[in-house]
Parts: sequence; C-alpha cells; structure tokens
Amino acid sequence: MIGQLGLGGAEKQLVLLARELSARGVRTHLLVMLERGPREEELRNSSVSLVELGFRHRSLGWRSYLANIRAFVRFVAFLRKERPQVLQAFLFHAYVMAAPAARLARVPVFLAGRRSLGFYKKGNRAALVAERVATRLTDFLVANASAIADEVRHDEGVPAAKISVIPNGMRPEEFEITEPAEISTSLPVVLCVANLAVHKGHRYLLEACAALRDTGKPCTLVLIGDGAERPGLQRMAERLGIDVRFLGARTDVAGYLARADVVVLPSLSEGSSNAVAEAMAAGRPVVATAVGGTPELLRGRGILVPPSDPAALAEGLQQMLGDRDTALALGQRAREWAMANLTAEVMVDRYIALYRQLLEGQPSA
Repeated sequence: MIGQLGLGGAEKQLVLLARELSARGVRTHLLVMLERGPREEELRNSSVSLVELGFRHRSLGWRSYLANIRAFVRFVAFLRKERPQVLQAFLFHAYVMAAPAARLARVPVFLAGRRSLGFYKKGNRAALVAERVATRLTDFLVANASAIADEVRHDEGVPAAKISVIPNGMRPEEFEITEPAEISTSLPVVLCVANLAVHKGHRYLLEACAALRDTGKPCTLVLIGDGAERPGLQRMAERLGIDVRFLGARTDVAGYLARADVVVLPSLSEGSSNAVAEAMAAGRPVVATAVGGTPELLRGRGILVPPSDPAALAEGLQQMLGDRDTALALGQRAREWAMANLTAEVMVDRYIALYRQLLEGQPSA
C-alpha cells in the first residue's frame, strides 16, 4: 500500500516488490490511497491487482473528510474480503492509515516501511503522535538503510527486535550496458538525478560547478528531475554563468548514466538513494554527500563529502574528473558490489524470508 504511484524512489521499490512477488506465485494486490501515476505502466504484463482505495487530499475541505471516512470503511471491508496474510505499507500516510485498518480486519502480519530520515516530522506533534500510535499497532518495521533503522531505534524507542534492514533492489535491466544519450557538449558531463527540492541540495551543486569553472575546469551539469526549486535554480545557473541542462522528470535515465563522466548527489538529507544505486549498477563513478544511508552504499566505492559544502563537492568532482583511472576503478567496484547486494532477487528473497518468520511467529534475525 502507498499513497500514489509517482516517479519517486519509494514508489519504484514498491512496484518492483509487487511485480517480483507476483512473478513468484504470491497473490499480490497493490493498494493506492489517492491516485495512480506513471509507475502504473511498470505493472503492465504482470499479475499484480491494482486497487484504488479512493482517499482524497485534505485540500478539498470537509468533503475530503467524508470521502476519507468512506474510503477507510471500504479499505477495511476489502481486507476482510481478501484476507491477506501480510499487509505492507510504504511511506508515512500509508502506514498511519493502514495500521488501524489491518487490526480491524485482523490481518495476521502488518509491516511498515521506513524509507527516509525523520526530518520532515520535526516539530509536527500531530505527525509524531500519529506515527507512534501506528507503530504500536505494527508488527514489524523495515528500513532500507541502517542509518534509518538506527534513527528509529534511538528517537522512537523501537526495540531492535522490531526493525530490520532490507536494502533497495534493482531490475536486471538496470545492470545492462546502455547506449549513451546524446548531449551536445565538449565538456565533461556531471549528472544529478533528484527531485528539485531544497533538501536535495542542488544550490550547493551549482556553486560547486561555478567553482570548477573558476579554476579552469568547467563541466556540463545535467539535472534530471523536477520540482518547486526549478525556477530559482534556473535563475541561479544563469547568474553564475554555468552550463546546466534542466531535463525535467523522466524515466529514460539509463542512457544519461551511460553518458555521464560523474554522477553526483548533493543531498542535505537522504534515506537510501535509488539514484546512487542506479549509478552504481551502471558502473559510474559517484560523488555524494555523506548523509543518511548513502555512506552504506558508497564507502570505499565512491567519494563522500560533507553536506552544504560546495568547496568539498567541487573538490570531489575534480578528483573524479581529473583522475580517470581511479574514477573507473571506483565505478567498477561499485557495480560489482551492487550486483552482489542490490538486485531485485536478493531484495525479494529477504522480504519473503521475513514474511515467513513473522507468520510463523519466529523472531527476526
């Protein structure tokens, strides 16, 4: 269960998990609270049953409250009818809503996926209370990075026996070598794949690229992703006089990874980055900030720099661009590690083993 099927990383992982479970003969429903979205296309030719629950955004006022009450009743009725053995919810709104529904419908096992650090809840007492209530009703929590699991244990007092880590997975085609995309430039290409949001740190990346230009090492920065920060970033790029290509939200990332000399992620906060994992699978050298779960992916396999530090980011990029042998070696090391640890097969094996343990009442390892 999830809120919607947009192009975010959590949505990608949920769709991948649903497809793989279904392919292994597990009867699988994918429940969408609000609306479908572009990820729906990835369910085509699968046996996954997509179910819209009919929840509405609160911006509709009192009508949304009535609609959401009706949707919750339908949700509980659906669970009672289908009698799933396991219900798993991804992201805050889904697991806060699913926890009481699972208990009312007597679902044997309910899991909540924790996929980001809790910065978005800081100071929001209502969100914190709702989450703690939901956690009490939850059988087990799954984080996609140790940093997230550590925060949940430390900040929320969740016992270690109630949470484990299952890293993200990737489809086999994400490990395939792809033809490079066409980018008209004679400069080295630096690629960043991330929503254009404040916490992704793009402003520091633009400053880092300006610093490279000022030292006589200009590059072409390609940004894949969209968001509220785009107009401000476009103005900033123009003011700095750097070559930045804004490509917007898109799913054909593989060709741009193949074309990139370096992949960068300047996030101020991060869970476990799908963008970094995809770059690793493609064998690209990566420079990223040492936040959240990113060090777990890149330590010894990429360059890690402090967040909010354009000088350190520029230095990391220059190391990769200036020493191609080292960059290629790090990219190959990252690819080999990803092939051993980040495949969809490995991820689904871990989930199925966890489901079985919980259904049998055994403690999780």
